[in-house]
Amino acid sequence: MNSKYSSLFSFILCCSFILMFSSCNEDLLDTKPNTSIDEKDAFSTPSRILSQVNNLYGRLQNESLYGGRLIVFNEQRSDEFGQNDGNAATGSAVWNQNVASTNEYINNVWSAAYTAINSSNIVIANLTNTKVISDSLAKLYIAEAKFVRALSYLVLLQTYAKPYNMDKAALGVPLRLTAITSEGYNDLARSTVEEVYTQIIKDLDEAELALPVSYNSAALNSSRAHRATAIALKTRVYLNQANYNMVIVEAKKIVSTSAPYQYSEGNVNHRLEANFANLYTGSYTGAESIFSIPFANSSTETPFSQSALAFNYVTQPILFLAKGGIVANPVLQNTADSRANMIGINAAKQSILKKFNITTAPFRDYVPVIRYAEVLLNYAEAAAETGDLITAVALLHAVRQRSHAGYQFADAEINTKQAFIQTIITERRIEFLGEGLRLQDLQRRVEKLPAKTGSIGTAPEVLPDAKNYIWPIPSGELSTNKLCLPN
Repeated sequence: MNSKYSSLFSFILCCSFILMFSSCNEDLLDTKPNTSIDEKDAFSTPSRILSQVNNLYGRLQNESLYGGRLIVFNEQRSDEFGQNDGNAATGSAVWNQNVASTNEYINNVWSAAYTAINSSNIVIANLTNTKVISDSLAKLYIAEAKFVRALSYLVLLQTYAKPYNMDKAALGVPLRLTAITSEGYNDLARSTVEEVYTQIIKDLDEAELALPVSYNSAALNSSRAHRATAIALKTRVYLNQANYNMVIVEAKKIVSTSAPYQYSEGNVNHRLEANFANLYTGSYTGAESIFSIPFANSSTETPFSQSALAFNYVTQPILFLAKGGIVANPVLQNTADSRANMIGINAAKQSILKKFNITTAPFRDYVPVIRYAEVLLNYAEAAAETGDLITAVALLHAVRQRSHAGYQFADAEINTKQAFIQTIITERRIEFLGEGLRLQDLQRRVEKLPAKTGSIGTAPEVLPDAKNYIWPIPSGELSTNKLCLPN
């Protein structure tokens, strides 16, 4: 995508009303060929309305978002992986911490996120007073749109704005809450980081109230927003803000008061998978998956190879596990912990991540966005930060003992708040390796992005006050939005 298409507003008219039928909802649909239709007709029947809601999840499936690239970019920017390929097409500049506002990936992530936001705004606008479907169904669909909008804004904040704990009054991103279906609405100033976070929480609070407790299949419960999905995402948002009391409030809604920790309501029973490997060998829709991006339909969902996680981590691989990263931790060197089985050695004698293991095209590994393990570790960290080490340690042990039965942390690792926080950050690095959360954890704690070494050289350390600690506002946005200031 070249720069003239990198702004949402350069192409929104041609993409707002494409009817995309996401496979995560295929059991609800009588699937028909994708069709471009006028706005006045796009919400004229219940089936067309549903297809517009399905389209929201298709937006998240975009290769520049949770289709894979966003996860890879986040891992390239943090410290767990070395880079093998110096080609710009593989994101070498991202790994080298040297991206410009004209970089296509800088523009593509922004465009994909704002396209998802605008599609959400269109759904909300057209269903607020609709007579085509019932009020209850309209409220459900609007809640799904608000969830997608909140998740997309969180992506934008974490990528293009200073962390909340560094400067919540800093410029965030333009906060677009009105549907755009015609030209002339480009100019909008950036809201502050705090203002955008406030809107994210507002959307998720409202979504929680209207989303269903569950759907009628495991596939839908893992790939379509339900009540626990909104709650789980709030634990991440509040953790990013260091609002530990609210992390606990939200986590308690979906975490039982004692082990085995779980949440059961309707047709969902969220809990840790008994076998860690099941998460990546077919149990994509199991109990631990609170929200995942599916790639299940062979006719409509063929991920772009270069964005696929397995392609980047295993098949090529573009990225290998850096010797100075978490791969050196004894946990990942000892098969007593089943997570060590996710580490392999390639022909070049490099350590590689084998979580995503569909290693021939098309790469249809589901992409995990929120797992129950994250909710437990978010809760554990917040509990420790507020002085409740008993709860914190119990939650941490639950996650560790799932992959290493009977394991007990040494007292020195958990008997003080400071020691526990370091231990839980390490546990997060092990548990979520390759899933795109490491960068978030560094930046929310306003820590440097460490230097790392790969086959293409050494990427420099990036301090929190450095200009490249966050990505620049894309050139495409700056060229079309006169009120948007650069970073």
